Amino acid sequence: MGHHHNHGSDHSHGPPNYTYAFTFGIGLNLIYIAVEVSYGLAVDSLALLADAGHNVSDVLGLLLAWAGYRLSKIPPSTRRTYGWRSGSILAAFLNALLLLIAVGAIAWEAIERFSHPVQVAGNTIMAVAGVGVFINLLTALLFLRGRKNDINIQGAFLHMAADAGVSLGVVFAGLMTKIYPVNWIDPTVSLVVAAVVLVSTWSLFRDSTALLLHAVPPRIDPEKVNYLLRSHTAVISIHDLHIWAMSTTETALTAHVVVQPGCEFNQVLKELRKTVADQFEIEHVTLQFEAESDSRCPQDEDDAI
Repeated sequence: MGHHHNHGSDHSHGPPNYTYAFTFGIGLNLIYIAVEVSYGLAVDSLALLADAGHNVSDVLGLLLAWAGYRLSKIPPSTRRTYGWRSGSILAAFLNALLLLIAVGAIAWEAIERFSHPVQVAGNTIMAVAGVGVFINLLTALLFLRGRKNDINIQGAFLHMAADAGVSLGVVFAGLMTKIYPVNWIDPTVSLVVAAVVLVSTWSLFRDSTALLLHAVPPRIDPEKVNYLLRSHTAVISIHDLHIWAMSTTETALTAHVVVQPGCEFNQVLKELRKTVADQFEIEHVTLQFEAESDSRCPQDEDDAI
């Protein structure tokens, strides 16, 4: 019968603009890296120089997230009909990989220190690491509000929060070692930090991988969507329902809808897409209306085999 769709023209407001957050975060961390390198060379501290190298990965993580954010804003073209929206999903996935590599590096270094203890450096390193806690927490807070609705922003948040945890671990381990002069405190704290980062990063890795494979976004229950569509008085049944992420903030839905004879298609479409948008924040909706006699499709036959 008819093919009707909605491509998001009902948006009442756009997503938050994170350009300032990325610019501020990257700039602040570059300044901090320069300070760490300067103090590291001044006091001949390999630990500070190593931490500066680690902080370079945080800047890279922010750049990845920013690139994904900017790519999602590029308008569609005749060859890329969704634009570069999926770039934000790819950025979140790469950020998760980067965080997992960082966790592995922290854990490896901690295990090495159990068998080859390294004396934790003095007050200078603790002071510089303390500044790192403040800077990374401040940067993480810039992405705090948007992390629940955008896994790309969540990746940026986790990267900075994880590094704040690492810096806090350095300060805590240094303080405890001064009070209790034993060599196992520093690597133990490092392993605890690595475990915390791993737990929080795993969800980012899992969700971004699922979105890359066009799985239903985790915040949406497809059974509830199906039930909601079928509950309309004009709808007889729903089949060939697909829900996938166009980006880390936008979701698309397509479905074949078997409707009652003589119903007003435009009115039914308007009501269905409003219901889906209100309940699940799915704005890109494409519905194909069918009569009951035309309701079988090739995918139904494939699924029945």
